[in-house]
Amino acid sequence: SFQFVAYGDARFTNPAIVAPSNPEIRRALVNQIASIKPSFILFSGDLVLQGDNPADWAVWDAETKAWADARLPVFPAIGNHELYKDPIAGLRNYFKRFPELKNSCYYSMRAGSTLTLVLDSSQDETTGAQGQWLASQLDHLPDDVAFVFFLLHHPPYTNSKEPMFGGGHSTRAREQALAKMLEERQLKTRPHFIVFSGHVHNYERNEHHGVTYIVTGGGGATPYSVSRKPGDGYRQPGITYHYCVVRVEDTKLELDMMKLEMRNMQPYFVRADSVVIISAPAPPAKAASAN
Repeated sequence: SFQFVAYGDARFTNPAIVAPSNPEIRRALVNQIASIKPSFILFSGDLVLQGDNPADWAVWDAETKAWADARLPVFPAIGNHELYKDPIAGLRNYFKRFPELKNSCYYSMRAGSTLTLVLDSSQDETTGAQGQWLASQLDHLPDDVAFVFFLLHHPPYTNSKEPMFGGGHSTRAREQALAKMLEERQLKTRPHFIVFSGHVHNYERNEHHGVTYIVTGGGGATPYSVSRKPGDGYRQPGITYHYCVVRVEDTKLELDMMKLEMRNMQPYFVRADSVVIISAPAPPAKAASAN
């Protein structure tokens, strides 16, 4: 068994610049995550405000020092802000912090009974080289995998909309195509699919055709409002700075969304959403036959 954290959209930048990102919130989340000592962190993109700005990455280095000191592995997805304003310089700064990725914008990672597939949503996820890689990964899932996590920046489902007051993001066609493909595969796949995304600066949890979708973009960037619907897994209104802590034990997964509230100028974390997911057990191993 192990636990990990999933969240994103912190937009680390000069602490004096508070409009695009709240430095107090960023630091409170980083310190809280470091204190629970997860096995690793899945970061759903927008690590920094401006990817080509070395000064923003220096703030990332300084403000996440607690993670480095605790030797917490961070597995990121590329967000649109990593590619802003100069994508080449942005990726150079990004891969400098994550040399183990070997300049790959999409990759896989195994942990216990889980497989994580990290996607680059600046590229089409279901076509081209990335689409072929994703299909191959799903065609050859190991027998001992109970959960497949997909980590990407842009959400396949969200109730956020571009013209909403205070800002928002609508779902794009390419992520809708990804959701359709995953849901079709989920019907004939034993491991449970769970999609972690960001881009929308709030929290959402939904299930569509057996696939669980988590929007976890409450890492400190300017908060967005989300229109909640009766069928949503999470229906609380308002700002939701947060992180998700996920505990996995074989075929059982427990996810808690820990919401950050400031009380008397001090950070306070409350469990605002929780879900338990049970995956189907692995098939029994075939006994070897002797001639």
